Amino acid sequence: MGIDKPDLSDSTAFITGTTRGIGKSIALDLAKQGCNIVSTGKTSENDDYKEEKDLEGSIEQTAREAEEHGVEALPIKLNVREEENVESAVEEAIDHFGEINIVINNASAIQPEKIEDLPPNRFDLLNDVNVRGTYLTCHYFVDHLKSIEDKDTWVLTNAPPIKTDRAPGSGPYTWSKLGMTFMTLSLAGELSNFDIGCNAFWPATAIDTRATRYFGMGTEDDWRTPQIVSDTVLEILNRDPAEFTGNAVYDEELLWEAGVKDLSEYNLTEGDPAPMSAQMTNPDYESPK
Repeated sequence: MGIDKPDLSDSTAFITGTTRGIGKSIALDLAKQGCNIVSTGKTSENDDYKEEKDLEGSIEQTAREAEEHGVEALPIKLNVREEENVESAVEEAIDHFGEINIVINNASAIQPEKIEDLPPNRFDLLNDVNVRGTYLTCHYFVDHLKSIEDKDTWVLTNAPPIKTDRAPGSGPYTWSKLGMTFMTLSLAGELSNFDIGCNAFWPATAIDTRATRYFGMGTEDDWRTPQIVSDTVLEILNRDPAEFTGNAVYDEELLWEAGVKDLSEYNLTEGDPAPMSAQMTNPDYESPK
């Protein structure tokens, strides 16, 4: 049994990092539910970044695919490390749609390496993209979100529960991801007088993305498809933001709670994947199955 998916026909979502992987999956699944999409990221068909980095996908391609589901989509080139770029992207999205009621912090840099092996400039990159990028996006959206009265309003972040005080082998990366969660849950407290649901979501297993393959994070037997993360987001959006806020959840736990007892449809291969992603941030994590 799958989740009950929400009607998002009166919503617009601003999503960071939609060109590939989890971000694109979330954008397209929200579009299927009627949600307008602001597709953002660094890879655009209007410059040579895509060719230089040999990257598949673009903000425009995701926007086009979203519009195939009958919604309106706006591609905006965005580098979350640049404050002026974030501020102008937020303003452009609000000017275009009039109202943005869903903000999803998905853009992340990933480099799960030991402290001794990670160059200082890469440490700065991880924190600039992950923590500072989340902060900037939230910072420039907060006033707008507080003004919304007639729609469910959300800030969601692709980051793990804070369950550990160490992460040998991936300390700098894990630190930056936990920073994203900290920002989001702190915002939940700051907005406690407003009906704005601020939550973090995180896959228990590694997800089949370009980054997962590039960094050799396990094998196909360890991975699930991005669909499990998209369904987790949809399950959150089907709840009451005034009641469901200040949470950091693992995908399989939330879906299990929602009645999805068979997660095999999300597996890349037969068998149960190992909870690699959860174990990076919580060595004691146990699957609900």
